Amino acid sequence: MNDVVVIGSGNVAESLARALAESGVHLVQLWARNGARAAEIAAMAGCGWADRPEELAPADLYLLAVSDRAVAEVAGALPFPEGAAVAHTAGSVPLEALPAKLVRRAVFYPLQTFTRGRRVDWSEVPIFIEASTPALQDELESFAGRLSRRVLRADSALRARLHLAAVFVCNFVNGMYAAGEGLMNGAGLDFDLLKPLIAETAAKALDAASPAAVQTGPAVRGDVPTQERHAAMLDDDLLRTIYNLISQRIWETSRRI
Repeated sequence: MNDVVVIGSGNVAESLARALAESGVHLVQLWARNGARAAEIAAMAGCGWADRPEELAPADLYLLAVSDRAVAEVAGALPFPEGAAVAHTAGSVPLEALPAKLVRRAVFYPLQTFTRGRRVDWSEVPIFIEASTPALQDELESFAGRLSRRVLRADSALRARLHLAAVFVCNFVNGMYAAGEGLMNGAGLDFDLLKPLIAETAAKALDAASPAAVQTGPAVRGDVPTQERHAAMLDDDLLRTIYNLISQRIWETSRRI
């Protein structure tokens, strides 16, 4: 797998293309339906780009870094060379979403959050591999090892579970940051005041044997009066429900420790 094409124009495609280029892999092309964005990412990665199916460059490996709902559509529309490996990067999309006509089909799932313009250390990103044949599995594992020191195997069912866990620890947590920011702004306070707390909370979770072992706050103490005062301060009914449900969850799980 010497010649690689990245397909997509989103956050994953940007980060993956830049990481591949810096790893010494021959990144032949960035292909995307959004030509302007394809050109932008290609400039970052120092490779060519295209936005029409007939311009898809020949390669050994095609990495589909597109949205979950676009995997099957894009994979079915592009004229991949016979014998090329085609892998999508989605966590919750099964291997079978790739057309059966692609004999060498696979999954190349990096377990990380990606944001436009932000770099990540790919050597620390766990990459989960699934492939249609044992030989392709071995090839893809070897290739992934050029990016990350943490390459593992995971079938579609296990990968879906990983993706679910990632939503809780990443997307939902960030959603709570945004909720906290709203409460701070409503009081005329700056969100920056919460950042040391966020940093220490994350650091404790990383250092502890289990995040549950370092849980703090009124819910784990069973401090119902404080929880009731908090809930009464929330004008947003949905946010109040979220507060109560998470508090209940923390209390119930802490009692089992």
